Amino acid sequence: MFNLTRRHMITATAGAMAAIATTRIAGAQQSGEAADGGEEPFKLPALPYGYDALQSAIDTDTMHLHHDKHHAAYVANLNAAAKQAPQIADHSMEDLLANLDQVPDSVRTTVRNNLGGHVNHSMFWKIMGVAGGAPTGEVAAAIQRDFGGLDQLKTAFNTAGGKVFGSGWVFVTVTQDGRLAMEARPNQDTPLMEGKRVLFGNDVWEHAYYLRYQNRRADYLQAWWTVINWAEIGERYAAARQGKLTI
Repeated sequence: MFNLTRRHMITATAGAMAAIATTRIAGAQQSGEAADGGEEPFKLPALPYGYDALQSAIDTDTMHLHHDKHHAAYVANLNAAAKQAPQIADHSMEDLLANLDQVPDSVRTTVRNNLGGHVNHSMFWKIMGVAGGAPTGEVAAAIQRDFGGLDQLKTAFNTAGGKVFGSGWVFVTVTQDGRLAMEARPNQDTPLMEGKRVLFGNDVWEHAYYLRYQNRRADYLQAWWTVINWAEIGERYAAARQGKLTI
């Protein structure tokens, strides 16, 4: 049973608390090493490709800034929160987000914003690559059934992304029976907060595209489809059908 009670804080050991550093450099975040040599509970994942791999849609400078600065900051803030409330490290990230009302008041907003940002970006890096192309197999059939085809999905997705006011994300969610749906969220919110699962999503914060596209978000949304890793999305779809998809 999910329960973030005061008892967790009382029983948390001093050693576990000391192992969590409040600040760290990007290299330490990628390895999970804290400033004192211990292990931090939240870690910055390495990119699964080079910073220059997505040039058809996202420039190298943006990738460095987005991954090494923005995503790294979310991870650092989470580890600072875990020092204050170490019990949050006892639960999976999807459970934390689905039960934010049980997270201690002192760190709840920090967890909402920064854990949301962490899981959103961890997904984001995975579902991109150098392949582009089109979906195949079961996920292609699901897109045809639930959106009317890939072209219709792209149009609806790009329209939703263009309508996000300020900062946010556009997601395609997936149920365990394979049904797809689309929704936009503000800031770093995620469908995981309602216990849903995310098949894929795109970041429409300005930091994701402004160096190349300036205020032309529509151009970014259109170009982004050229770097989608449909093989990875197909694997996520299969994992969702098996009840194994997490973040």
